[in-house]
Order: sequence, then structure tokens, then C-alpha cells
Amino acid sequence: MSIGVTMKFGTFITSVRPERIATHVRAAEDLGFESVWIGEHMIVPVISESKYPYSPDGRFPAPLDVPFHDPMIALGFAAALTSKIKLATGIFVVPLRNAIATAKAVASLDVLSHGRVIFGVGVGWWAEEFAVVGAPFNDRALRTRESLELMKQLWTSDEPVYRGKTIAVEGVRFYPKPEQKPHPPIVVGGTSELALKRTVRYGDGWYGVAKRLDEAHTLIERLHELERAANRTKPVEITLSLRTGHPITLDEVKRLNEIGVDRALVGLPLRAFSEDELAHFRDEVMARI
Repeated sequence: MSIGVTMKFGTFITSVRPERIATHVRAAEDLGFESVWIGEHMIVPVISESKYPYSPDGRFPAPLDVPFHDPMIALGFAAALTSKIKLATGIFVVPLRNAIATAKAVASLDVLSHGRVIFGVGVGWWAEEFAVVGAPFNDRALRTRESLELMKQLWTSDEPVYRGKTIAVEGVRFYPKPEQKPHPPIVVGGTSELALKRTVRYGDGWYGVAKRLDEAHTLIERLHELERAANRTKPVEITLSLRTGHPITLDEVKRLNEIGVDRALVGLPLRAFSEDELAHFRDEVMARI
């Protein structure tokens, strides 16, 4: 089966220094990558009992001094250096922060980038991180859903009104509105059953991680089952980070296309991917599809 013309490719911002970020995002745009994604954690606990969901032993696969930039500031910096490439949080831990402050940051970034934001979101997994910033952990899924429902009101209504169990707003105005209408796409991250259900319930897209192609296939089939059960009329856009331990190949990209992936992410969110590697992928994969 040939690759669909709509297959998109993204990569990650992993550098710390501004000159390295500038070189990387400009190269990605020039080479034809559709988007750049950035992960986040506000802090990294030294002692932790929480289990990282994407490693076999549950350990977080990065040193304790891994330097996570604030994603909105880093993407704002990238926006000023580029003109076409989309700017994505992958993912933003929504319940760690005030929903109105987040809505403002997303709206401002979308306006300042001329509508290039992809808002990748998640409920979080690191209980110790929540404890340090003073955010409740046990109700994080509810707070994420209500925060996103509130954000949609803020982004689309002249006089937004929202009344939830954890947050309520009325009698206010909120500007600027995002440039994208009705709002930037919301991409829900996670591979659990609950994450897939959240995607179908309130996501425009899904961001999944898989170590093998058969694992990716199983996740996507389950997502489609949930879509059909919910009678969704607009299909979920599927973004996948395939983490096999080796650079993604042309054959793997073809297989991802066959199982319904719309966007493949190249590289890893915690490891630098050089401009030479980006160019090699463009020549060996993107140019051959």
C-alpha cells in the first residue's frame, strides 16, 4: 500500500540553548516537517514511587537534571523564528496549572504564531510532581476535562459562562481569541483505556506511544471501536511516536500509514535529534513516499 498524501511528520524540541533550538526548528521547517513537539514537567522528583507509563520498569528514562523548558515560552520562541511549521505541546499536563492562565497562554501563542498551535494535553502521572506544586492528584482527570471545557468557552464565547464541579466562570470577557476557529486542535495523549475514552469524548486528535507496530495497531483498533460506539462523526486525527529503539524506517512509516496513522513523530522527546538526522530522514523516508 502506498503512503497517503496526507501523511505528516513531526519532530521534537529537545535542546536547551536558544541557538540550538533556532537551528533545529528552522531546519525542520526547511526540510518539510509539519510540526515540532515539546514535552514538559514542571519539576523532577528526586524520590518517586510513581510509575512512568512508557517504560517496562516504570522508571522515568531521563536524568534528574533533565532541563525541561516551559513549553509555551519555548514554542513562542520557535514561533518567532519560523513561519509555517506547527507548534505542539506533547504533552501539556493540564491539571498542574490554573485553567484560565493556560487558556490565555494558548490563545496568545496561537495569535502570535498566526494559528499554528496544536494543544497536546494529558492528565499527568507523576503524583510527586502534583504534590510539590500543590495540585490535587486524585481528581486530575475531572479537572482536566472541566479545564478544557472552560477553555473552549473562553476561546469561543464573547461572554463565557462555565459551571463545573472544580471550576466556574461567568461575568467576564476573555481576549485575545485564538486565530484558529473554533480553537486550536486538542490532542489527547495517553495509551490507557481511559485516555482513549477521553480522546473520543473531547479530543480532536490522539497522541500515542508504542514500542512495536503490533502494539500501535492494537491501540488504534481500540480507538476506532470507541469512536464507532460513541457515533463520532469527525474522525480522531492520530499522531504516533513509535519507539522501537532504532530510527523509524520507510517500511515502518508505510505500515503506520496502513493502520491509520496521520502523523508520525520522528526522534524522541528526551533525546537530541540532530539536523543531519532530520535531513537523513527526509532523504530516506519523506522523499521516497
